[in-house]
Amino acid sequence: MAADTRDPALETLFLPFEHGLLKWPAEGGAPASTVLFLRARDGWPLRQQSRPGLICEQSFKPDAEALERSGWTVADPGDAVPDTRHALVLVLPPRQRDEARALFAQALQRCAPGGFVVACIANDDGAKSGEGDFRKLCGLDGNLTKHHCRVFWVKRDDAKIDAALLAQWSTLDAVRPILGGRFVSRPGVFAWDRIDPASQLLAEHLPADLRGRAADLGAGYGYLSDELLKRCPGIASLDLYEAEARALELARRNLADAAARLPLRYVWQDVTAGLSETYDVIVTNPPFHAQQSAARPDIGRAFIAAAAAALVPGGRLWLVANRNLPYELELDANFGSVRIVAQQQGFKIIEAIKAVAATLQRATPAPAARHKKRAPSRAAEARNWRGDA
Repeated sequence: MAADTRDPALETLFLPFEHGLLKWPAEGGAPASTVLFLRARDGWPLRQQSRPGLICEQSFKPDAEALERSGWTVADPGDAVPDTRHALVLVLPPRQRDEARALFAQALQRCAPGGFVVACIANDDGAKSGEGDFRKLCGLDGNLTKHHCRVFWVKRDDAKIDAALLAQWSTLDAVRPILGGRFVSRPGVFAWDRIDPASQLLAEHLPADLRGRAADLGAGYGYLSDELLKRCPGIASLDLYEAEARALELARRNLADAAARLPLRYVWQDVTAGLSETYDVIVTNPPFHAQQSAARPDIGRAFIAAAAAALVPGGRLWLVANRNLPYELELDANFGSVRIVAQQQGFKIIEAIKAVAATLQRATPAPAARHKKRAPSRAAEARNWRGDA
C-alpha cells in the first residue's frame, strides 16, 4: 500500500492516543520504553506525530519498503529476541483467523507487564470476531469504532490472561505438513493448506520442452516451482520471487531436494518493481488482490510487464489468470506472440513469447511466397488468440 493511500485500519488504530485514552511511551533506551508494531504499515496516521522508540515488523516486501522509505526502523521478525518486552505493542491482525490469533498471542508475550496491546481490524476483515477472540484471551480495557473499523486494547495483566489459550494460540501459526506431507505450509500464506486450482491448471499445461534459466513470479510456498522442475527436465536454474517472506521460507524448505540438483535462488522482492536478471522461461500465477483484499488487476499487469522486460528474445511466459481479468492489452503490447492454451474452470492459460529483435528479423531473408500474403492486423491477431469470432 502506498504511504499516502487511505488506510482506515491504520487511522483507527491511533484513535485511543488522539483521544487521550492511551499515552505513547516516553522515549528511552530500555526495551520497556519501546513500541513494537506487528504487521506494520506506513501512512500519514503513523507520521502525523512523533513516534519515539517505534520498531516495525513486516514480512510483506512492499509494505516493509514503504516503512523504510519513511525512515522507520524495520526489524526482521526472524531476528526477534524472545525475551524482549515492549511498553506498547500495536497490531494490525491479518484476515486469516488462525494467523490473527497467533499474532494476538505473540503481541501479549512481547508486551511488558503493565504495558498495552492495541489492535485494529476492519469490519469486513472480521473485526467483531477478532475483538471477541482478543477478549477471550486476555480481557478488554477499551474499544472504539470508526471508519468501518474497530480498535481495542488491554493493559497486560497476567491474572487476566488465559494461560492455556495463550499456549494453544501461540502454536496456530506453526509450520506443518500439508497434502500428505508433500509440502509444509502455515496459515496466512496464499492457499496455505491446499493446491490452488489455478496453479494446478497451469502446471498441468506446462510443456516438457521448457528449458534454460527460469523464474517463478509470486512463488508462494513453492508448488508451481516444484511442478515446473518435475515436468521440465531442461530447466537449468530457477529463481523464486515472492513478496511475502513467510511464504518464501516455506518454498525454501519445500524445494530443498531440488536445490541439491540445480541452482535455486529465493528472492524476497516486489515483482511489480521489476527484475534485475534475465530468463528463458517465466511462469506465474500473479496475485490480483492487495493485502487488504482490494481488487488490483494492475498488479497482474505489472507482473506481465516485469516478465516481458526480463525475458530474452524468444523467451516464453506461461501465465494463468481468471478469465475476466483484463490482461490482453499488456500482453499484446509486450510480446510478439500470444495464445490462449486452455480455458477451464473459470481460468485461462496463456503462453506469450517475446519477439526477436527487429534487427535479427531483417537479417533473415523471408521466403518470396510470404510477400504475397498480407499480414493480419493487430486486432485480428488479438481476436485469434482470445478465441473471438
